[in-house]
Amino acid sequence: MAASAAATEAPASAAVPNPSSAPDATVAPSPSATEATTATATATATATATATATGEAAEGTETGETADSAGPAATAAAGAPTEATPVPTAPSVPRPAAAPTSLSPSRAGDFMQCPLLYRFRVIDRLPEKPSEAATRGTLVHAVLERLFDAPAGERTAPRARALVPGQWDRLRESRPELAELFADDPDGQRLARWLGEAERLVERWFTLEDPTRLEPAERELFVEAELESGPRLRGIIDRVDVAPTGEVRIVDYKTGKAPRPEYAEGALFQMKFYALVVWRLKGVVPRRLQLVYLGSGEVRTYDPVLADLERVERRLRALWDAICEATESGEWRPRPTKLCGWCDHQAHCPEFGGTPPPYPLPVRARESGGVPQGRMGAD
Repeated sequence: MAASAAATEAPASAAVPNPSSAPDATVAPSPSATEATTATATATATATATATATGEAAEGTETGETADSAGPAATAAAGAPTEATPVPTAPSVPRPAAAPTSLSPSRAGDFMQCPLLYRFRVIDRLPEKPSEAATRGTLVHAVLERLFDAPAGERTAPRARALVPGQWDRLRESRPELAELFADDPDGQRLARWLGEAERLVERWFTLEDPTRLEPAERELFVEAELESGPRLRGIIDRVDVAPTGEVRIVDYKTGKAPRPEYAEGALFQMKFYALVVWRLKGVVPRRLQLVYLGSGEVRTYDPVLADLERVERRLRALWDAICEATESGEWRPRPTKLCGWCDHQAHCPEFGGTPPPYPLPVRARESGGVPQGRMGAD
């Protein structure tokens, strides 16, 4: 679906057309998207920069941080000690446990999949090994974001493919733990195949969208909004396009294959989550939600209406109530599924004979006759 050329910046107060009257064609972006979708003051430049380097890392943070900031740079800003005084780096200083205060699509998905997984990631903050698939996704996202730095006529597949090695170097510099991915690959053959797979995913994108006709209003946009009597919602949107008429399109890149229809709701839930945040921030219901599946070469779209977002908001409120109950009671039940085979925390999971670490937060005594909370959906 090709988009028309971007128009000049529209006034901030320009009315957004009713979605029912919008054209069926994919909307073209406009520089006015900053007014249409920019997050609140808490969406700092630091958060955006972190998102660029780490993909969903900032999105998944539940305690308000967007990066570990207690490293040498933070020390210098506070007044560096003399060279004779050693300064511990961030990884050697564990962060204290704290109750969750915000919710991202990833962490909401964790709780719905398995409340105990949510606890391990958010409350206990157990380390997880980097995976080749997830890291490849982060790399591809970085390449597609950086490609738009080039003038429209220079956004070609060869140029995008040439960005892959450099972005991989930058990613390794920002996340040293990724070195272990190919530690057992002395001749570099596995790494070469992995980089080749990333290049092919990048090239496939050009069969699905034409970047020479796009001027994204936002890339890797950090958004945050607080629900009344509910959690702070936060996330990182891959790309935001805005039509000259003000219609907003939210785009998300997926490096895997498009799911079968019966499993498509998970990805759509993520997009509706983003749409809800944009609506709460600016009072604008995005015209289109677009998922670009690079693994299978498919584009799937959904045009939300206000009722969709209201349903998602009710679902998130109920989810947050269950999270708060589990946080206070310490009841985090595992929920075995086929996905358990990919979990890094089997050694701590009772379903696999493991024992969770001691619960690091105060526990509220359960009332007599109360029903333990801490999960969503049917068994």
